[in-house]
Amino acid sequence: MTKKKYTHLFFDLDNTIWDFNSNSFDALYIALQKLQLLEVVGPYPVFFNVYREVNERLWELYRQGLMTKKVLSIQRFEESFEKNGTPLIVGGGVVNDAYLSEMPLQTKLVDGARNVLDYLHGSYEIAIITNGFKEVQYDKIHKSELSKYFRKIFISEEIGAQKPGKEIFEYAIKSMNAPKKSSLMIGDSWEADIVGAMNFGIDHVYFNPKMNNNEGLGSFFDTGDQKINDILTTITDLQEYKPNTIIKKGLHISLINDLNQLIGIL
Repeated sequence: MTKKKYTHLFFDLDNTIWDFNSNSFDALYIALQKLQLLEVVGPYPVFFNVYREVNERLWELYRQGLMTKKVLSIQRFEESFEKNGTPLIVGGGVVNDAYLSEMPLQTKLVDGARNVLDYLHGSYEIAIITNGFKEVQYDKIHKSELSKYFRKIFISEEIGAQKPGKEIFEYAIKSMNAPKKSSLMIGDSWEADIVGAMNFGIDHVYFNPKMNNNEGLGSFFDTGDQKINDILTTITDLQEYKPNTIIKKGLHISLINDLNQLIGIL
């Protein structure tokens, strides 16, 4: 029997397992409805796009240590309402509290996530490495009935380090007593998950369901004769799937657009 290459699997949470995009959309809708602000903001999808852009920009500042959690929590909504041309009389903190209360109640998972976790459970040591607020992340995992799959959950706010920093990966590896050569990171964020794992020195799987072509790809890989655009467009049929592996400094990366493809890799 062939010995498994990997013994320890480290998953990102949001948009890798837990469907953050869909759940966030629903949670904010419910929160605004309860605060009687839904009609005030106009077409909800338009407002949500404004919020998402503001939130992503402020989260990047938070990851860089340039913004505190408290400021982020309030400013993301106050700025969103301002950019939307909507008066906000209740304060950004009130909206934030209502939104965070609804988030863990949304339990949609990424397509294939539970199937893959069921398959892997018991055969691998599995953990979560996630950026985010601890009180929300734990509730999301618990209420989505995901706790049983993970031996440990590593949340940036608790550890005091965020992906893509090496510190959070090192902390997780040591806590799991995991050999680096037998560890694999799986995530949807190119910068946080993939570049972070690469810089730390462990193999990684880039989950890219929309097959977005990141401009940064070329600067991190020596693809030889294989163009990155070709790699990103070849994985189209799960039945014919063969992982595309790129090697840089002894590291391996696989690109997938369906979580079930993990089964083929592992």
